[in-house]
Amino acid sequence: MPRYDVVILGAGAAGLMAAIAAGRRGRRVLLLDHAAEAGAKILISGGGRCNFTNLHTAPDRYLSANPHFAKSALSRYTPADFIALVDRHRIAWHEKTLGQLFCDGSARAIVAMLLEECAAAGVELRLRQRLREVTRAEAFRVETEAGDIAAESVVLATGGLSIPKMGATGLAHVVARRFGLPVTACRPALVPLTVDAAMLERVRPLSGVSLPVAAALGRRRFREAMLFTHRGLSGPAILQISSYWREGEALSLDLLPDAPSDWLVARKRSRAKAALRTVLAEALPQRLAEALAPPESAAAPMADLPDRTLAALAAGLKAWPVTPAGTEGYAKAEVTLGGVDTAALSSRDMSAKAVPGLFVVGEAVDVTGWLGGYNFQWAWASGWCAGEAA
Repeated sequence: MPRYDVVILGAGAAGLMAAIAAGRRGRRVLLLDHAAEAGAKILISGGGRCNFTNLHTAPDRYLSANPHFAKSALSRYTPADFIALVDRHRIAWHEKTLGQLFCDGSARAIVAMLLEECAAAGVELRLRQRLREVTRAEAFRVETEAGDIAAESVVLATGGLSIPKMGATGLAHVVARRFGLPVTACRPALVPLTVDAAMLERVRPLSGVSLPVAAALGRRRFREAMLFTHRGLSGPAILQISSYWREGEALSLDLLPDAPSDWLVARKRSRAKAALRTVLAEALPQRLAEALAPPESAAAPMADLPDRTLAALAAGLKAWPVTPAGTEGYAKAEVTLGGVDTAALSSRDMSAKAVPGLFVVGEAVDVTGWLGGYNFQWAWASGWCAGEAA
């Protein structure tokens, strides 16, 4: 039976980084994945251009049962460290918005970079490998359809439950549980939201309409674009707030985040003869303005409408209440909220406290970032920390 120092399960962002770090230390590393190609999620991210990190990375941009857990890894391997790697490979990149960094060209450049680094570090990569079991006696035994492998250390880097069509199975959670590691409750995150039948009658005709909003839930507020879909709401603002939303809770959507609360009353002074729906269409997308204009006053000149009526309408647009019916599920979720309980792991190197030689990294851990490159940075950081210790 072949023996390796480190066997890494999952050739995604975290697994590739763990392999590079371990290989650079002179460890004999085997990287396994059931897919036909490494870095599948990297390739589709950012519209194919890979939003590979975020300049504003900080622990408060991550959700976890232990909000302090991510601090160590994120401080040990920073966005600047990954940018330096990208620059060394002469991959052109740009900041799009809100600190989000993208490749100028294809995400394939990032995957090629990581594979080149793996090769330079002596990492052996095997694709199309189906895992059967992972056990441990004196050493770990990784059983695959192609044969069994012995390992001193095993790194679980197979991700979470999101995007099952790309092969997501929750394998890391299954293996972790077999070794006695607890897994927190999981749910789709960074995911579009659906609405009930009554709300859908209003929303469906607006499918395809997009506008900048501020989506709020409690103290959380995200100001980005929102998109109406044929099933509900999507777009960056909605994906962001979805990670905090729970069934039965109402969101408050500011459809005019740049407008003051008295904007309609003020517009009455300057646009007295204009119809209300005309004024609304100057501030909102046409279809949305028509849908939100009160039927009984839509055609009325602004001068004919009482200030209190306009103030009430403006207030409704600044705090439009929506109670989602649910989410689009793991099929449309960018990441999984929850995972292997951080209480069972070392925050410094991602090792399992009760199972020497076992490490868990990336999306498999109960650490979930905001939209915009944060989850990739967690993958790089957690993978690097594990690779430095495995």
